[in-house]
Amino acid sequence: MIKPSLTVKGIQNGLLITLPAGEWSKVTDQLLETVAAQDDFFRGARLAIQMEDRALGAAELGSLRSALSEHEVTLWAILSTSEATQSAAANLGLSRDLETRRPEDDDLPVDTQLPGEEAVLLQRTLRSGHSVRHPGHVVVIGDVNPGAEIIAGGHVVVWGRLRGVVHAGAAGDESAMVCALDLAPTQLRIAGHITVSPSRRGKPKPERALIRDDQLIAEPWQAGHK
Repeated sequence: MIKPSLTVKGIQNGLLITLPAGEWSKVTDQLLETVAAQDDFFRGARLAIQMEDRALGAAELGSLRSALSEHEVTLWAILSTSEATQSAAANLGLSRDLETRRPEDDDLPVDTQLPGEEAVLLQRTLRSGHSVRHPGHVVVIGDVNPGAEIIAGGHVVVWGRLRGVVHAGAAGDESAMVCALDLAPTQLRIAGHITVSPSRRGKPKPERALIRDDQLIAEPWQAGHK
């Protein structure tokens, strides 16, 4: 029997996980299995969990928070239409919406008429031993040397040479892409697809890697691509 899937999405304050319907113990087992299976991606993450009208008490939410903390994951918000669950979340000091702002956000106003998504921008070269993990998109203005790694929940864009290990769509997003001015990673993954770059032939050119027809491919990265 196929398990109902849970969904993971990068948001401003961390990750938003929407739990499927079903018996609570089985749903939480599925969540913890997902976290354990993608330990590199989830370690250090802050989770908000959407559970619709599921009624839970403080003991159940507290147990889940403790189980997640064993994987170095912080449960910070519970989103539910159930009054009992909202009350239990409040008693545990958990947020009940996504509007909670961090103090450092107060000096970062956003004024735009265009839709956007969260990304982290790094203006530096990533050298061997450097590791970047982010639930949203990652943009690097610089090179990514062999021995460095990037693990992102969304796209990865490198305005330079990409020679290290890169994993885009790390939570299972097969629409994620990896773009670079010189795309020659030691290892490249998008969601569950993985490949190793072939030997470079000819002059480097901007390329993007993506999943098409269930295959991980690379193609020229050109203006106008969507």
